[in-house]
Amino acid sequence: MDKNKNNKNKTADVDDKIRRRPRPAKKRVCEYCQGHIDRVDYKDVERLKKYIAENGKILPRRATGLCAEHQRDVTTAIKRARIMALLPFKGE
Repeated sequence: MDKNKNNKNKTADVDDKIRRRPRPAKKRVCEYCQGHIDRVDYKDVERLKKYIAENGKILPRRATGLCAEHQRDVTTAIKRARIMALLPFKGE
């Protein structure tokens, strides 16, 4: 009986390895670097809305495709826009 269990686990491990193929990384270019935009303006609400999820959370860097410097600037700008009541704290 124990031998039967071990065989099932081995085939499950092999199947998992076959299914988990790493995808090639998608090359993303920071929108601010590409557009040569010097500052992230908290008053530019339409641009900042792209970096907020439906529930109101700020999207992470892996989802936005921004470089680290601009992701920090966008986060600060979103927080300032929320304080100025230009963006909601919660989702709509």
